[in-house]
Amino acid sequence: MDLQLKDKVVLVSGGAKGIGRAICTRLAQEGAIPVIIGRKQADNKKVEQEIIDNGGKAICLEAELTDPDACQRVVKEAIDQLGKVDCLVNNAGFNDGVGLIDGDYKGFMESLHRNLVHYYLLAHYAIAEIIKNKGSIVNITSKTAETGQGNNSGYAAANGGRNAMTREWAVELLPHHVRVNGIVVAECSTPQYDRWIETLPNPKEMLDKITSRIPLENRMTTPEEIADTALFLLSERSSHTTGQLVYVDGGYVHLDRALIRE
Repeated sequence: MDLQLKDKVVLVSGGAKGIGRAICTRLAQEGAIPVIIGRKQADNKKVEQEIIDNGGKAICLEAELTDPDACQRVVKEAIDQLGKVDCLVNNAGFNDGVGLIDGDYKGFMESLHRNLVHYYLLAHYAIAEIIKNKGSIVNITSKTAETGQGNNSGYAAANGGRNAMTREWAVELLPHHVRVNGIVVAECSTPQYDRWIETLPNPKEMLDKITSRIPLENRMTTPEEIADTALFLLSERSSHTTGQLVYVDGGYVHLDRALIRE
């Protein structure tokens, strides 16, 4: 299926690792031009070079997205280098464990800046271009907004905000023919997830326990499965889909817990 993404310029925050990297790679395979945005330029450049080596196009921009000025700068730099921005994938974030009992004001606010505020800022600074080009926005979000996780107030609140902004932007942008959707991730195999598992007692046993509770095939979601859904939502193949939160999670959030196999 031709997703009609050829030569579309797509900003991807957190584009150097995990889900973001998979999205950038898939975009390039479809002939789009991903703009890989991340805080470590060496990581960004590695993905950029892999894409170029495989015959695709990409650029990479270094940015600490908790800095509002950096959010504005990377959008401007993308336009300066490529002449336009068509779409945005908000993806960067970190499950940072800022809880209610052991957390504090400073940590909570830092978590919101790490995980939510830059979603708004990148969209705010890019929206004139996206409207001009009748593009689309995809927000990557997490099950924690609905299920909770424990000791996770900042990240859960940020993801609740991501979900709410997805719906709000979809409404605001209706007159401009710009679609906005979200992808809700549950248990996805990424470098960040792998590092978290290793901090737990008996990491292999814990991973086996988690995967046993994923109804479809009792396995983790792959970054590529998230990426494939993101590309569909970015593309005109989903031309009448907006304001939706799509769960790419093997049924983890919504299917009956009686399906769990101990």
